[in-house]
Amino acid sequence: MPRVGIKFWPIWTAAVLGAIAGDWLAYELAFRARDYVLAVRPLANNPRVVSRANALIGRWGMLAVFSGRFFGPLRAVVPIAAGICEMPWWKFQVANVASALLWASAILTPGLLGVRWLVG
Repeated sequence: MPRVGIKFWPIWTAAVLGAIAGDWLAYELAFRARDYVLAVRPLANNPRVVSRANALIGRWGMLAVFSGRFFGPLRAVVPIAAGICEMPWWKFQVANVASALLWASAILTPGLLGVRWLVG
């Protein structure tokens, strides 16, 4: 099979690390600066969103963090909600890392298989 110049594992590793770091940062900011985050738009103008996020984290916990990565509308909100709800750090990180590993694989594997199919 001809080489295409882009190796899968470095890209996968970068995707995993970027996903983990992005959600971790959002969680930490919301956890440490909860009152400030709640006072800034768009959360300050949408208390219903905050109450729904609290209910989501309260009901589903780690599963909400894990599955939130796979749903576009929730992807950016769930780590913030977890921080605001003061989810324990280790629970957040277990779900964060596990979902990042699966997400990177799900996003990149079709491209790898497509390139292999096209190149032959």
